[in-house]
Amino acid sequence: MDTTINTLGALKAAGYISKSIKTELRDNLIAALKTNTTTFPGMHGYEQTVIPQIERAILSKHNINLLGLRGQGKTRIARLMVNLLDEFIPVVSGSEMNDDPFQPISRYARDLIAEKGDDTPIVWLHRSERFFEKLATPDVTIADLIGDIDPIKAANLKLNYSDERVIHFGMIPRANRCIFVINELPDLQARIQVALFNILEEGDIQIRGFKLRLPLDLQFVFTANPEDYTNRGSIVTPLKDRIGSQILTHYAGDIKTAKIITNQETEKLENRNCKVHVPELAKDILEQIAFEARKSEYIDSKSGVSARMSITAYENLISTAERRAIINNEFETTVRFSDLIGMIPSITGKVELVYEGEQEGTAFVANHLICEATKTLFLTYFPKIEKLKKQNQTTPYDEVLEWFYEADAFELSDEADEKTYLTSLNSVEPLKALLLKYQPNVAPIDMPFLMEFVLWALVELKQLSKKRTASGLEFNDIYDDLIKDL
Repeated sequence: MDTTINTLGALKAAGYISKSIKTELRDNLIAALKTNTTTFPGMHGYEQTVIPQIERAILSKHNINLLGLRGQGKTRIARLMVNLLDEFIPVVSGSEMNDDPFQPISRYARDLIAEKGDDTPIVWLHRSERFFEKLATPDVTIADLIGDIDPIKAANLKLNYSDERVIHFGMIPRANRCIFVINELPDLQARIQVALFNILEEGDIQIRGFKLRLPLDLQFVFTANPEDYTNRGSIVTPLKDRIGSQILTHYAGDIKTAKIITNQETEKLENRNCKVHVPELAKDILEQIAFEARKSEYIDSKSGVSARMSITAYENLISTAERRAIINNEFETTVRFSDLIGMIPSITGKVELVYEGEQEGTAFVANHLICEATKTLFLTYFPKIEKLKKQNQTTPYDEVLEWFYEADAFELSDEADEKTYLTSLNSVEPLKALLLKYQPNVAPIDMPFLMEFVLWALVELKQLSKKRTASGLEFNDIYDDLIKDL
C-alpha cells in the first residue's frame, strides 16, 4: 500500500480494505506457507512440534497461551509473530488507540472523522510498533491494563466523570490492532484476570462502574510456567476457557540442536584481545551439562534449567581462555578442559536446588554436573572401562595408567602458556598414542583438549586421582594418596 497517502479520502480512493489483526496474521501466514518461507526464524528444535501448533492457532484466529518452563523461548516466539503482520497499516492521526479509519472506536477518532470527513488526516503505523508486552506481577492493577478516570483531564476539559473523554486508557486499549503479550500470566491477581474476560470475548470494558463498548482488535499471547500454578497462583478457569489454544513448549531434544541455539544466542564480542578456538567436544560437554542438570537428583526438575545457562556458560568458557591468553601475552589460544571450571558461576545462578542439593552446595552440584557430562560423553569417544577386571586381562588404558604409576606427579597449571601446557601433555606419551588409535581423525588443534578430557574421565571412572594445587590440577595414580599415608 502507498504509505504517502495522508487523508481518509485518498485511502478510500486507493481501495484499501481494512482487516482485523487475526485475519491479517492468518493471510500473511498462508502466503508464507505457500512459498515455504520460514515463519519463526531462529526457533530451533520446534520445527515439528511447537511451530506447527502455533501456525494452526493463527489459522484458527485463536488467542494463544504458551505454557513451558523458563528459557524455552516463549517470549521470543511471541515477538516473532510481528513478522506476520502487514508492514504498515493506516491509523487516524492523533489517535491513542491506533484507530482504523474505516472502523474507529475511540471518541476522539469518531468526532474527528465526523468533523473532517474525507480530509481526516491519516498516518501509517509500522509493524515493529505493533507489539506490546507486559510482565504480570502481583502489583499490576486494572488501571495499568485497562484504564481509570483521570480527574486532571476532567478538570482541564471541564467534563463530568460520566463522560468517556475523561478516561485515561491503560495498555490494552492503547494496544488496539496490535499483538499484546502478558508474560507469567498466573502472577496476575485473580480479579485482574477476571477483568480480561469480556475483552477477550465481547470487547466490553468497565472502568469505575462506567461500561464502555470498545470492540478492541487484539491478538493476545499469554505465557506461563507450569510451576507457577502451585508456587504463585493460577490461571482462573473462565479465562483459561476463553484462550483458544494452549501450546506446550520444551527444551532442545538433542545436543546438536542445543549447540545451534547456544551459538545463535551467544554474545559476539568483536573486540576480543585474542582468537579463541573452541573444540566441538567442548561445545558438546557444555550442552551435556544442561541435559545432566535436567535429570539431576540435586536440581528441581519442575523449575527447569534454562537455555540461558548454556549461553552464559559458553561466554564464560571463552572468557576463561581469553583471560589466560591476555596474562601470557598470547594472541591465539584454544579452550582447555580445565577451562570448564570457569563456567561454574554461570551454572550456580541458573539452577534451583532441592534439599539434597542445598545440603551439598551449589559449587559441588556444578562440579558434579561437569563430571557427569564428562563420563557420559567419554563412552561415545573411547572404549568402556569395566568396573571388574579379570586376572591378566588387559585394557586400552593400561599403558596410560602404568605411566602415572611410575611418574612422581603430573600437574597442569591453570595459567600456563600454550608452550608449557602442550609440553606437559605431550610428555604423557601413552596418552597421545591412545588418542591416535581411537580418534585418528581428530584435528591436531583439538588433540590437547581430548588428551585432558581422557585424564578427567579416568579420574571420574576411578582409574586416576586428581587434586587441586595452588596453581592448577595434579593427576596421580589412584593409589598414590594411600601409599603416601602408609
